[in-house]
Parts: sequence; C-alpha cells; structure tokens
Amino acid sequence: MKTTLRRLFLFLIIIAASFLFWADSDITPEGHPTIDFTIQPGSGLKRSMQQIEEAGVPVNPLLMMALAQFKGDATRIKAGSYELKPGTTPKRLLEQIVRGEFAQESVTIIEGWTFKQMRQAIDAHPALKHDTAGWSDAELMAKITTDYKLPEGLFYPDTYLFAKNSSDILVYRQAYRNMTKRLEEQWAKRSSNLPYANPYQALIMASIVEKETGRREERTQIAGVFVNRLRQGMLLQTDPTVIYGMGDAYDGRIRKRDLLTDTPHNTYTRPGLPPTPIALPGAESLYAALNPAPTQALYFVSRGDGSSHFSQTLDEHNNAVNKYIRGR
Repeated sequence: MKTTLRRLFLFLIIIAASFLFWADSDITPEGHPTIDFTIQPGSGLKRSMQQIEEAGVPVNPLLMMALAQFKGDATRIKAGSYELKPGTTPKRLLEQIVRGEFAQESVTIIEGWTFKQMRQAIDAHPALKHDTAGWSDAELMAKITTDYKLPEGLFYPDTYLFAKNSSDILVYRQAYRNMTKRLEEQWAKRSSNLPYANPYQALIMASIVEKETGRREERTQIAGVFVNRLRQGMLLQTDPTVIYGMGDAYDGRIRKRDLLTDTPHNTYTRPGLPPTPIALPGAESLYAALNPAPTQALYFVSRGDGSSHFSQTLDEHNNAVNKYIRGR
C-alpha cells in the first residue's frame, strides 16, 4: 500500500513538474511568424481557448484551460485582438489575455490637415474596423457630439494608439476629446481683450495661423496681425481661406479671379472670421491664437525662405511685396 502511494505521489510530482515546465516553455517554433488571434466578446474559458487554437496558435487548449484554472484566471479573460509573438510561453500567453494586452496599432493625424484628409487617412488604415465608412460628416458628428454639426478643426492632430481591429469611431472620439480639452485649457489662460466671442472663434483663428506658417517663432506674430485687423474692422485677406473655399477646384495656384470670387470662407470678400476653421490646428497655433504677440503690424508677406516680413503701414507692405514677391 505504501509503495503504491509513493508511486502515485511520485507520478503526481512528475505530472506537476511537466506541467510547470510546459507553462514556461516557448510554444512558438524557431522562425515562426507573429500570429494574430481574436477572442470574441462573451466567450467563456473553453470557447476562448478554442478560438486561440483555431487561429493557429500552437498550444493545447485543454492545458491552457487547466493553467487558467490553476492560476485563478478562468473568468478574467478579456475579449479583443491579440498577437502571439515568437518566444511566448503558455504562462505569458495567459497573462496577455487576462491583462488585455491587445495588439497595438497607431494612426497619425498631421497638423494642418483638413478633416477630409483626416477621414481619408482613417478610412485607409488596414488595422481599423471601418464602421463610419459611407457616413456623411453630419452623421459622424452626430455620433460624437451634439455641440457641433460641422467637423472641420474639431479634431486634435496627433498619433493615436488603438487595439487592432478597433472601430474607427474610437479614434474620432479620442481626437475630438483631445481638441476640446486643449481648447478649453488655452481659452482659460487666454490674453485679455481678444476679439473672439467664444472658444470656437479662437479655434478658427488657430486654423488660419496653422495654414499661414510652419515657423514656430512666427505664429504668435501672425496671430497678432490678424487680431489687429479684426479690431480695426479690416478684411483678413488670408490666402488659405480662399483655398479652403475653393475646395476641389484649387489646382495649386490662386488667381486674381479666385480672390474676387465670393465663398463663405473668402476673407478677401467677407469681413471677420470665416464661419468654420479651415484645418486641424496643433498646440502651437492654439496657443498663438489665444496669446497673440503685442505688435502694431497689420501686414506680412513671405520672404520666400519660410519666414515673413511684417509691416505696420500699407506703403511698407507694398515695398516688401515688390522686394520679395515681384523681385523689383
């Protein structure tokens, strides 16, 4: 009897040792590629392990179930998309699906892009689930906020991480929250006596500044010029607003007739700010719009090297245009 018990005890020790050795052993063969797998929402332990096996993960589902039970993780598995990378052990695999270490992807939204360009980038991303494809801008906005109907300018340009196969609406919502948060923060710290009735008008100005210059050091100066023009009731006369108003008709050049063709965004024909932003402004343009440089300048012109010449009078400005644009 004692011999039988000793043999049984020894057998159990061997089984336990083998199990623990298996749990800490690499389950991916040498040179094996990364394997994508998904655990569907509502899946229990057994179904989760079946989905892992069906995706091609080289692991025994019964042993994985036993490991999950042994570690007390049987009810803690999280649904989502994952990646099995070379060097993964069963114990590490279980940690991934218990912690929800989803396969991460990213999409980058560039400062100065229009919302149309943002949608094109998101629609083309292969790791997103394109739930918003085919929606109009109005339909998309209705799913994000009731505060605005038009989307331009309301999404913060940045790099956004997401779990593989996430819905694209999650990226839009995150970018919208980031922009509203940053706009609120900058509005609370704004300079005094600005000619904006609300934060949205400051966002419009920030979008114009974003399109007018790529130079960090000039943004507050350019904002200062436009603020001065608003205060004096002058037309803003900024080319990026004309380009935005032209839409798909813009071919890379602005002609005199384009400056004279009235659109809601043409600041050569209409006073004040345009009705919406014209792009997605970044942090520096938001800051500039709400903290413009104290300047007497009412004009600026590009020097052709990326920098601008600022002028207080029309005569000085015309001389600068002759020098830098007409080459006289």
